[in-house]
Amino acid sequence: MREILGRRRKLSLRRAGRSAVLTAALTYATEWQWPVLPGVGLRPGIGRVRECGCPDPDCVVPGAHPFDPGLLAATTDARMVRWWWTNRPEAPVVLATGGRAPCAVSLPAVAGARALAAFDRAGVRLGPVVATPTRWSLLVAPYSLEVLGELLNNQDWVPGSLRFHGEGGYAVLPPSPTGAGRVRWERAPRPAGAAAGRGGRSGAGRRVDGLARPWLPDVASVVDVLVEQSVRSTGTPGGGSSRLAY
Repeated sequence: MREILGRRRKLSLRRAGRSAVLTAALTYATEWQWPVLPGVGLRPGIGRVRECGCPDPDCVVPGAHPFDPGLLAATTDARMVRWWWTNRPEAPVVLATGGRAPCAVSLPAVAGARALAAFDRAGVRLGPVVATPTRWSLLVAPYSLEVLGELLNNQDWVPGSLRFHGEGGYAVLPPSPTGAGRVRWERAPRPAGAAAGRGGRSGAGRRVDGLARPWLPDVASVVDVLVEQSVRSTGTPGGGSSRLAY
């Protein structure tokens, strides 16, 4: 009897964890209208190591990228989201960035922590911040490559460790399991009305289409500090440039 109860307890815990990913995916897609799709996920490796489910043995973002379906399949349709995560309950939740969806700027975790401290000291209000053990991503209002190019043109140097996820890019959202560790919120999303920045100006998203979406800052309000902290973490400028979509 104890063995049966133990198995039932493990099953209930496993189902609870799986339903959390589905619940999160449905929130992003239906309540916030963020287009999502399942990431490739992980498969068991040698020992405790878990490898990417894609064919690339040297995948640099194991589990945390689109594969099948491809990025263009991202949707806000609740039926499709339920079908995907019912069949693949442990699949990461991938956000297709750009368009009407949030964009993101990501950087190494150490530089990210320093950047958040700098924003707090300056009284700058941030939107959601996504964290893994290795990298942090700040979600920002949608931007165009033209706007981003003008901002980066004003910088002396932009290290390659700072990456921009715009139109045609993607970001992985909590509580996704990835090869780098489980994705979590370092700064949780907040409603637009609760997150007006200094001076009362917000970057994005009161109520759109009758839906309350998380507030997002403009990329212009965060890029200077992110570049500065990335340069400090990288060391002396010496080459490399950021990707505009990732």
